[in-house]
Amino acid sequence: MYSYLIRRVLYSVPTLLLVSFVAFTIITLPPGDFMTTLQSELENQGGLSREQALEIANQMREEYGLDKPFFLQYFSWLSGVVRGDFGYSFQYKKPVSEIIWRRLGWTFLIAACCYLLSVVGGIIPGIYSATHQYSWADNFFTVVAFLGLSIPNFFLALAIMYVLVFWLGVEHVGGLLSPEYMVRPWSLAKFVDFLKHFWVPVVVVGTAGTARNMRVMRGNLLDILGQQYIQVARAKGLSERWVILKHALRNAVQPIVMYLGMVMPFLIQGAIVSSIVLNLPTTGPMFYNAIVSQDMYLAGSFLLLIAITLIVGNILADIALAWVDPRIRYD
Repeated sequence: MYSYLIRRVLYSVPTLLLVSFVAFTIITLPPGDFMTTLQSELENQGGLSREQALEIANQMREEYGLDKPFFLQYFSWLSGVVRGDFGYSFQYKKPVSEIIWRRLGWTFLIAACCYLLSVVGGIIPGIYSATHQYSWADNFFTVVAFLGLSIPNFFLALAIMYVLVFWLGVEHVGGLLSPEYMVRPWSLAKFVDFLKHFWVPVVVVGTAGTARNMRVMRGNLLDILGQQYIQVARAKGLSERWVILKHALRNAVQPIVMYLGMVMPFLIQGAIVSSIVLNLPTTGPMFYNAIVSQDMYLAGSFLLLIAITLIVGNILADIALAWVDPRIRYD
């Protein structure tokens, strides 16, 4: 196992270098840069002439090295990343690392709760549906799963906000806190208010994953329950519950364990559109604003961070899969 982990880490180095180059290239492909947007704002909102705005923009390009050739900009950014310096955000006027880490805590909390909801809320109904095929409960969970997969997250967010405001009379929806608690220190009242807001993004973002896990668990378990080794276990006199939990479930849950590698980047980026609709202080809206405003160092660092979590997630998924299925060996 240790040799396998070392090989995977070594293989990931050229992958990350390639991802960083491609990400930086794509971000710098559109014409202009952040200073072009700043120049337009100085002309339209600042009341400066075109020459004055252009002079200020050129001075800032020279100050931040945006007037240098592409490869010099890339290697300068990449050398800073190796040292832990992800560059400077022109939009937020702060170091990139400070902006990302400040929003990463909320993103991890929301996404981790969504993942927990999708696993628990998907596996348990999926097991019940497979063991009670064509019952009314199986039909009910099937309909719920199809609805969860078909309804977009942002539309579900709008529907929940509509119900809360117009049907239940909730004054403040969206965000994680009411306006009166935004600047107050944490207290019991603020925590209760946080819980009133927190369940909305968890339900909205976790619905699709819950529906997917429900369908995957039901389909896989139905296939495995018809295998010969399951029939042999039943013929030996084992109880049905022990047959399902000990023998069938360990094989049926493997696709969900493998999906862990794809979930890890989601812990970083979150649901971008849903986060914008719900006005959440997560990294998703920040990444969207960085792309729109061509904040190249912020957007590039974010893409590189997603690539790192994808590689780490796949390694963790392989380890978890070997733990679930003893037949898998990586040595």
